[in-house]
Amino acid sequence: MVKLGIMSFAHMHAYGYAECMSRLDGAILAGIADDNTARGRKMSKKFHVKFFSSYKALLDEDIDGVIITSENSRHREMVEMAASCKRHILCEKPLAASIKDAQAMIDICRENSVKLQTAFPCRFATPAIRAKSLISEGRLGKVLAINGTNRGKMPGGWFIDKKKSGGGAVMDHTVHVVDLMRWFLKQEVTEVYAEVDTRFHNIKTDDCGILTMEFGDGTFATLDPSWSRPAKSFPAWGDVTMEIVGTEGVLSLDIFNQKFSLFSEKEGKENWVNWGDNMDMGLIEDFVHMIEEEREPSITGYDGLKATEVAVAAYQSAKRKGPV
Repeated sequence: MVKLGIMSFAHMHAYGYAECMSRLDGAILAGIADDNTARGRKMSKKFHVKFFSSYKALLDEDIDGVIITSENSRHREMVEMAASCKRHILCEKPLAASIKDAQAMIDICRENSVKLQTAFPCRFATPAIRAKSLISEGRLGKVLAINGTNRGKMPGGWFIDKKKSGGGAVMDHTVHVVDLMRWFLKQEVTEVYAEVDTRFHNIKTDDCGILTMEFGDGTFATLDPSWSRPAKSFPAWGDVTMEIVGTEGVLSLDIFNQKFSLFSEKEGKENWVNWGDNMDMGLIEDFVHMIEEEREPSITGYDGLKATEVAVAAYQSAKRKGPV
């Protein structure tokens, strides 16, 4: 039985991960640590597990790994704590708020022989898995271009505090789709040009952007990662789409395509039900199997680093008003 702990419930994805562990055979949620005591105790009560007021106390328990779902700016310190205690790590995306921190996280995990996995659940959605297979089989011919989206509502809270998040919509939503593009193409992004702005909300960080990217093999890609959807009725995310154009065909995929959706500001509430794949379950299962099988992560810290590099490059491009 693989024993896991959760470090911080600051990120909304922590709730889904905890729910998955409550239903997953072969793994148990052994404890929750959170320096927000009220939040941590509430979640510990909800999931019937022990609450730890310090992260070190959780790490000192007999556990195999941890899931880090803190604010982005705290990922490095938490990874360093966990790695020093020889605990395997699943870290929420983006891997870090800076390239320097992401590389330091990879380095300390390597030094301590600890596995570091980045939380990119979209890889476990059936449309993404099928697209990966079709591209690898050459069914589209040579991929020439990809048009992607990852749009949602503005999440508020620490997500719009640049010191805690590292950036706004571009930092939050770019990495998911860039990771899928890298995974599909087996290529790295070599150039980024971006327009980044704040147009939808009265906040102090970006809420919209358009990225154009070129990959090592010449594939051209665009991405809209904006927080541009209705604030009351749209989910935080649920609009991950891609159109992939090849010399022999075109493939359209929607990660959340098994859904019912009505987004009405008149009703003022969310009417969005997804009955398709539980991507979080696929992610947690994969992390558990990695520990059980003593294998390398399927989504590495390096994958997280490369996706973060693109988000950082987008901000640099927007500031310079030119490609980087």
